[in-house]
Amino acid sequence: MPDMLVKKGDPFPEFELSSHTGINVTKGDLLGQPSVVWFYPKAATPG
Repeated sequence: MPDMLVKKGDPFPEFELSSHTGINVTKGDLLGQPSVVWFYPKAATPG
């Protein structure tokens, strides 16, 4: 989906994700504190 691509310098988009503990986390939950958002395509696949 080309309209969803983020470019360098763009504001971080709104999101809601499930954490490793199963709790939903949003962008607002992370504001004001150091955070790392890690994602990787094709999780659990070789290569």
